[in-house]
Amino acid sequence: MIKNVFLLLGLLLACNNVSVAQDKYFSRDGKVTFFSDAPMEKIDGINKKATSVIDTETGKIEVMILMKAFEFEKALMQEHFNENYVESDKYPKAVFKGEIDNKQDVKWSVDGNYPVKLSGTMTMHGETKDLVTEALIKISGGKVNGNSEFNISLSDYKIGIPKVVKDKVSEIVNIKVDIDYELLKK
Repeated sequence: MIKNVFLLLGLLLACNNVSVAQDKYFSRDGKVTFFSDAPMEKIDGINKKATSVIDTETGKIEVMILMKAFEFEKALMQEHFNENYVESDKYPKAVFKGEIDNKQDVKWSVDGNYPVKLSGTMTMHGETKDLVTEALIKISGGKVNGNSEFNISLSDYKIGIPKVVKDKVSEIVNIKVDIDYELLKK
């Protein structure tokens, strides 16, 4: 009888560990930076309100940012960014939907750094383009952090640069993503 109780307890613990592998992680305050390094000016914007979800079972990941949440050093840069370039009233958000290609390499319950490849689509300014990039998932004490860095071409998203400011805004911009996730409560 006692042997059966221990066996049942062992099975319940094993099932509980399996359910950990099917968790979702969530964030509402991820950080995304935008950097343009043009000959006459460097433009640096930061958004600290990115929303993201990772499904550890499927490897699916989604990141959404509100364009108006980008902050710039100069108010005029922020105004031009929203009104003239990304047209944030018309296109209020950018969204990446994809998945971790090598999800089997990430041990969600084991501390460590896990290099991953992300594949998916990025929708911004009304345009959707394929995006493949590398990222790093860091797990420490049950906390999950994801970060990535990649470049995008503004013309891919039909974001035009007026000739008057072509030396002030780079066609290729650097994007950095750094998100601390929390376990999504069921």
